[in-house]
Amino acid sequence: MRQYDYLIVGSGLFGSTFAYKAKAAGKRCLIIDKRNHSGGNVFCDKINNINIHKYGAHIFHTSNKNIWDFVNKFVPFNNYRHSVIANNKGKIFNLPFNMNTFYQLWGITTPKEAKDKIKRQRDLSKIISPKNFEEQAIYLVGNDIYNTLIKDYTEKQWGCKATELPSFIIKRLPVRFEYDNNYFNDKYQGIPIGGYNKLVDGLLAGIEVHLNCNYFQYRNELKNIANDIIFTGRIDEFFDYKYGMLDYRSLDFKTETINIDNYQGCSVVNYCDAETPYTRIIEHKHFEFGTQSKTVITREYPLKWEEGAEIYYPVNNKKNNTIYSKYKKVADNQNDAHFGGRLAEYKYYDMHQVIASAFKLANKIIV
Repeated sequence: MRQYDYLIVGSGLFGSTFAYKAKAAGKRCLIIDKRNHSGGNVFCDKINNINIHKYGAHIFHTSNKNIWDFVNKFVPFNNYRHSVIANNKGKIFNLPFNMNTFYQLWGITTPKEAKDKIKRQRDLSKIISPKNFEEQAIYLVGNDIYNTLIKDYTEKQWGCKATELPSFIIKRLPVRFEYDNNYFNDKYQGIPIGGYNKLVDGLLAGIEVHLNCNYFQYRNELKNIANDIIFTGRIDEFFDYKYGMLDYRSLDFKTETINIDNYQGCSVVNYCDAETPYTRIIEHKHFEFGTQSKTVITREYPLKWEEGAEIYYPVNNKKNNTIYSKYKKVADNQNDAHFGGRLAEYKYYDMHQVIASAFKLANKIIV
């Protein structure tokens, strides 16, 4: 009899949620994580009593009441609503695109004027069926918004021309013809009161977790320790890159404490011009309505991913999706290994989607 029912590789939201479900069903779980902390990319540091989103801004949002009720079992969430400011060479705009943005850019005040303006620009572009990110963005909001708020920011973030990116990326951003700066459309939104570590600690309560443990370093020793593996890391690495390496994007964070109580007046400011090397500044205290006398900001610099660096985004272009489809076919035929999460599924997941994916796997295989 093996020591565990499940060896779970990775303690991010997918692994932690699956482990919680498995433990609730009476299963024996061991989680290992190569980092020195649990929680994956939702982990929070603490500086000057401010919860720092160590791996970038994380705002929980969902319209799924079951998922909202689930996370609130472990920690209460505040009523934070994400409202982003865009800075282009010192000029300020509201995001996502809404009537405030249209007024700031064009001086117009009615939805009809905004729709007519975008339609004229769309008609001039002669784009009917968008084939890439640039065409999709122009089709959605016209050339003015694209060139002012989208193009340079996107090309900095992804390290390539917007014409080389798939069209679906821009579809995540709402376009509204109301005066509404709420970044997300979801019914339920917020930040865990006290930070995401409280959520992860609740999920992992009573579950054995080994940190600083790289699965690939101890693969031979671990292969017979559990009946099944739940793998949340890089799917190409799991299969020894037999179909080639997948591409990813990385980030570099520069964090500093500033001896004032309020640096920029909101949690996130995007820098949309090509001259500014970073894509955004995060001021962490605003996620939890902090009143501390000092503040902490993080500048976020996009990077080409190289082996050994942290991974943040899959690059879902045609080449990579073709490679991933080969790995997925092999993964689907594994009898004792299951794959989930942003890296293992090579998918740009939001947090609620990761949890939903973990629910789905748990319901499928836990008996």
